[in-house]
Amino acid sequence: MKYVLVTGGVVSGLGKGVTASSIGVVLRSCGLRVTTIKIDPYLNTDAGTMSPFEHGEVFVLDDGGEVDLDLGNYERFLDIKLTRDNNITTGKIYQAVINKERRGDYLGKTVQVVPHITDEIQDWIERVAMNPVDGKEGPPDVCVIELGGTIGDKIFSPHNDSGILDAGDIESMPFIEALGQFSYRVGPGNFCLVHVSLVPVLDVVGEQKTKPTQHSVRGLRGLGLTPDVLACRSTEPLEEHVKVKLSQFCHVPISNIVNLHDVTNIWHIPLLLRDQKAHEAILKVLELQYAGKVPREPKLVEWTERANKFDKLKTPVNIAMVGKYTGLSDSYLSVLKALLHASVAMERKLVVDWVPSCDLEDSSARETPEAHKKAWKLLKGADGILVPGGFGDRGVQGKILAAKYARENNVPYLGICLGMQIAVIEFARSVMKLRGANSTEFDPTATSPCVIFMPEGSKTHMGATMRLGSRTTYFQANGCKSARLYGNAISVDERHRHRYEVNPDMIQDFERAGLQFVGKDESGRRMEIIELPSHKFFIGAQFHPEFKSRPGKPSPLFLGLIAAASGQLEPLLQRSCSNQTKTHMNGKVPKHRKLYPVPVKSPLNSLVNGYYPNDTGIHT
Repeated sequence: MKYVLVTGGVVSGLGKGVTASSIGVVLRSCGLRVTTIKIDPYLNTDAGTMSPFEHGEVFVLDDGGEVDLDLGNYERFLDIKLTRDNNITTGKIYQAVINKERRGDYLGKTVQVVPHITDEIQDWIERVAMNPVDGKEGPPDVCVIELGGTIGDKIFSPHNDSGILDAGDIESMPFIEALGQFSYRVGPGNFCLVHVSLVPVLDVVGEQKTKPTQHSVRGLRGLGLTPDVLACRSTEPLEEHVKVKLSQFCHVPISNIVNLHDVTNIWHIPLLLRDQKAHEAILKVLELQYAGKVPREPKLVEWTERANKFDKLKTPVNIAMVGKYTGLSDSYLSVLKALLHASVAMERKLVVDWVPSCDLEDSSARETPEAHKKAWKLLKGADGILVPGGFGDRGVQGKILAAKYARENNVPYLGICLGMQIAVIEFARSVMKLRGANSTEFDPTATSPCVIFMPEGSKTHMGATMRLGSRTTYFQANGCKSARLYGNAISVDERHRHRYEVNPDMIQDFERAGLQFVGKDESGRRMEIIELPSHKFFIGAQFHPEFKSRPGKPSPLFLGLIAAASGQLEPLLQRSCSNQTKTHMNGKVPKHRKLYPVPVKSPLNSLVNGYYPNDTGIHT
């Protein structure tokens, strides 16, 4: 097994995750099988209970693991399926060591950070690296490891006269020590360290400055890790004399210094690595040229076509993203990527209009009238509306108003998780005239509880107690848009993350009123997909289709939204049905499944001037 460690220095947010993913893409294009591990040095066991504002989105894996968003990058770039063990946290390591201590595995020894924590880290890496993630048998050839946090920052410390300690994020120290030991453990030719650093340009003189990278590398070497490859982030391509200076002071060959300058889209990053022969530098350090099979030259034809296609897109499609966490785009990273995959496939330039759901509410008209007016202008100007998942009651009324506007004005709508539940509540209130319709998440005493707490959930322990991971959805209706988008499949596997579900006791009432539940679980009691047959495109999914979207295989529901928003839905449906997808259950149909035709009703009349009369308003 060969290991590539990716670290970061100077500042956070340099793109270590994209760099690690791109290294994996290039190595895979060389004919090597690649797996990945992300190390997050926080004490949380996983990312499940962390705020999206603080850490970005929580990415969900097939096995139900709630992990860092970088694992989403790995899966999308490499088209692999990872497990929760591919995300190492300090919490997991300490939990494993404490459990061993309680069992008596250490035979009475004093349990310490060194060697017990560091040994556990190394054992974990070796064990997980051997697990195949590409659907083939046998272990991968290379494991790319990303170490979260930064190395070489200056932090204040009382332990020296200057008050400064070159250590970086202090919580990373056990992992840095473990990885230093690990490089010795696996031996020369099996370990390559790629250090991602910043080469800033001062506006005053316009000169690319190398001192931050020099300082970062010096700190890294002082901690027992020596970089083999430097990946330098910059706004413009590095000047040759800058590379010479970096090579001289960082003790890295010029051929091993790679420049990752700003590009129009991240699909260019693997191409940058290939063009600068980064794969040759890594293969040389790992001695893979002499490992029996000579890696081939990376072509990356699909990546080149995709990157160039994106750069040439001109016709825009505007999607209003109505959410709670719109202040940080990383909160909806997978949704954004799924929209991007679909828009490129439909040859449209994606324009996302961020609409804070709170700004759509009546209270906002009184308290922040300008924000209220702007939010409604964006919503009404959109070609399609997307309401993603979320938790809590803040901004819920605004999401309900967005669903109402989409339904009444025949605007393409996709609701994900909470976005589906919101659509159900709005339908119950507006069409079925159930004024007390609500979710028990927002009103435990609701007279018409359309959305209820799932019996297997926990209200006292938040971590890993939801309905998580890949589950099977069975289509119930012949000819419904959802089934056609999935190629008329009998069933599909998609990933879930929710505690609440549509009340199964109200399903007949909803369907009599015109809302169809076209996807259900194997029991037939849990609702997975809703549709309004009379609407151009009004679909809600309890699952999260964004987590399985790939650049070369966009999510069918996101494809449907973009197609409907750009007037291409019917041709897409015809193409999807002609390329029928395989089911994930070998064609088996549960006994409860009843197929019925989708009735088409006349469209609902929209209100004059919109909702506000004052104008403020398949994965094979």
